[in-house]
Amino acid sequence: MIGILSVSPVLPEFRYAQSEITEPLVESLGTDEKTAAVIRRIHGATGVDHRSLVMPIDEYRAINDFTHANQLFREHGLPLAVAATQKALDDAGVTTGDVDYLFFTTVTGVGAPSLDVELSQAMGFRSDVKRIPSFGLGCVAGAAGIARVADFLRGDPDALAVLVSLELCSLTIQWHDVSMANIVGTGLFGDGASALVLAGERRPERPMMSIIGSRSALYPDSTETIGWNIGSYGLRLMLTPAVPELIDRHLASDVDALLAAHGWGRGDVDEWIAHPGGPRVLEAFSDALDLVPGDLSTSWEVLADMGNLSSSAVLHVLARHADHPAGHRGVLFALGPGVSVEIVLLEWR
Repeated sequence: MIGILSVSPVLPEFRYAQSEITEPLVESLGTDEKTAAVIRRIHGATGVDHRSLVMPIDEYRAINDFTHANQLFREHGLPLAVAATQKALDDAGVTTGDVDYLFFTTVTGVGAPSLDVELSQAMGFRSDVKRIPSFGLGCVAGAAGIARVADFLRGDPDALAVLVSLELCSLTIQWHDVSMANIVGTGLFGDGASALVLAGERRPERPMMSIIGSRSALYPDSTETIGWNIGSYGLRLMLTPAVPELIDRHLASDVDALLAAHGWGRGDVDEWIAHPGGPRVLEAFSDALDLVPGDLSTSWEVLADMGNLSSSAVLHVLARHADHPAGHRGVLFALGPGVSVEIVLLEWR
C-alpha cells in the first residue's frame, strides 16, 4: 500500500492573539461603530485564539492591489515552503535526490511558473522531478493532495513523492470590503505550510501510516457557495451559510460508501481527522456523522491555535496524530470550493 513517511507542518514567525489582529483590522477598515462591533463579535465567535502571519500586523495596510499581494506571496511563501519541505525530508530520512514527484498546492497566490519551480531549484531537486502544481481546490486540497499522490504512486510503486501545501491567507486582505464574508474571513484564516513524503509500495522506507483508499465527491448546484471571486483587487472571499446544509445532506453517505468499499463501518474508525473550517463546519461534520464530543477535539485545537489554514489545515491536524499504534484506523476529510469533498482512509503501521 502507499505509505506516508512524514507529515511536517510549519507556521510563520509572527504569532498574534485574535484580539491583536481584530483591533488593527477594525481601525484600518475605516468602519463605523456599529460595523466595528459586528467585526469584534464575529471574530470572537470563530473559535480562533491565535494566528500566525507572514508579516508583522502593521505592514498589511500597505497592501493595495493584487499585484502587490501576489509579489508578497512569492517573497514570503518560498522560505516557508522550503522549511516545511526540508523538515518533511529530514523526518522521513530521505533527500531531494530520492524524490520522483513534487506535488504543490495553494489557493492564495498565483504564478507561471508556479512557486514549486523556485522551491525545486532552491532545494536542489533533480532536474527530472515530475512537478504537479495545483490551484483552485482551496480547503479540500490537503486531503485531495494525499489522495491524488496515492493515485500516482499506485501506478509507479518504486517512486517517492513530496506533497507541499502553502497558504498565505492573510495576504488576501480586502480593505475596501466590509461584507459579511470578508469579516468572517479576516477573523478565521491564518498562514501556514505543510509537507508530506509518500512512498510507493515497493519502496524500502518504513511508513508511519498507509493510505487504504479515498473518495471524491462534487456536490451539485453549489458553485456559488464557497471560493474566491477573483478581480483587480485580488482574491475576494465567497462564503455562504449553505455549507453546513450541504454537509448534512451529503457527507455521511459518501463516508459510509468509502468505508463499506473497504469492509469498514463507522465503528471501525478510531480517529476522525477533519478540516478545521470553522465552528459551524466542525459542528456540521459532527452532526452529520453522529460523532460524540471529543471525536474532533484535535481539529478544534488546531482551529484555536492557528485558525483555518485552507489546504494546509487538515495536514496540521494529521501531524498531531502521528504517534498511534499499529492497526489504528482513521478517516481524514476536508471540504472546499465546488463544493467538493475528499475523504481518505488511513491505517497506522
